[in-house]
Amino acid sequence: MKAFSAVLFLVFVVVAPQESQPSPSYFTHLRTVTPGAANGQNYIVIDEDTWDHARKDLADIRLYDPRGIQVPYFLNEQRGGIFSEEQPAKILNLGSIKGHTEFDVAAGEITEYDRIRLQLNAKDFVTTASVEGTNTAGQTRGTRLGSFTLYDFSRENLGSNSVLKLPPSNFPYLHVRLSSVVLPAQVKGATIYNVQEKQSAWTDVGVCHPSEQKEHSTILICDVPPRVPLERILFRAAPGQINFRRNVSVTDERGGQVASGEITRIRMNRSGTIVTSEELAVKVIPGQDSDRLTVTIDNGDDPALTFDSVQPQSIERRLYFQPQRETVLNLYYGDQKLAAPIYDYAKFFKADPAAVKARLGTGTRNPAYSGRPDERPWSERHRSLLWAAMLLAVAVLGGLAIRSLKAASA
Repeated sequence: MKAFSAVLFLVFVVVAPQESQPSPSYFTHLRTVTPGAANGQNYIVIDEDTWDHARKDLADIRLYDPRGIQVPYFLNEQRGGIFSEEQPAKILNLGSIKGHTEFDVAAGEITEYDRIRLQLNAKDFVTTASVEGTNTAGQTRGTRLGSFTLYDFSRENLGSNSVLKLPPSNFPYLHVRLSSVVLPAQVKGATIYNVQEKQSAWTDVGVCHPSEQKEHSTILICDVPPRVPLERILFRAAPGQINFRRNVSVTDERGGQVASGEITRIRMNRSGTIVTSEELAVKVIPGQDSDRLTVTIDNGDDPALTFDSVQPQSIERRLYFQPQRETVLNLYYGDQKLAAPIYDYAKFFKADPAAVKARLGTGTRNPAYSGRPDERPWSERHRSLLWAAMLLAVAVLGGLAIRSLKAASA
């Protein structure tokens, strides 16, 4: 029985796969990293060269000090977002005073807030909302929180805005006074919320070539590196281009749509009130891998827009690390079999607002690259020995069976 167990152990050992381990000689590319601060938190921005030669998920990136010891890191997407606590708010004391619509908004259970969205049943208007924070309902004089432009441009097909962006406030009540146009009966409700907004950081990738005009459309061709994740296309419209709203479509080389949306810029003066608003980026569907995109802007019957540039962009990826007093580190990448590292540093990571950007050297081919040894399972590299081990196991089993039969008949 001991012999049989030994044979089974041998078969398990030769068949069991081994996890790939990192080694500087297994990476195809490397570059130097010069920290900007010897002791504090540093970061580098992943650029096109790293994307081109690393795994698509960047799992094979490793940072080494001059002694060949790994330096832990955390890879972070600089993606923005809006996080909010939101609830309906009561409208109190709604009425008209000297031709102006006025009312109170009860903050309710939200202890701090910086936004109010009004539900207005009105079209084609511009009005100014003056807001004051108060401690009691019905108090018409309080702490001034600012004046805000509300508008609806349905007739021009240029959108609307009914959000009051306040400074962070904690008054139990807000008194709102509308300058004109909107009647008390058109104020249907309000929502109050606290927004925590983080802006995304973007990296330019690829290039878009000069546009051409075809009938009612503007066509641009953009070349993008296929391994860099593309997240949006930014349209930098010339400053003189105002009051437009155009649909945009982006397709790949096969004609598949990878993005659609609209770009808009509003600069309008209505009865002395200036309205400004713009949105000049179109989001790209995740996962697109084409290296050439066609951007189509629908101009309708309007003249074509003029752009200072049209730029594909990717969310900035930052690799944060502590240089541990080292003045130069080495960044290795280009090992397709390597899995992502697991560091305690990443588990407890918190970005330091004062983190310093390190200098990233030019990417080069790793002169010490030798490639990985044959890491196929032992069973695939030595099939004949595996068969011999299996036959030996069968022979042992047969011998044990025969011995058992003889013992039973004796």
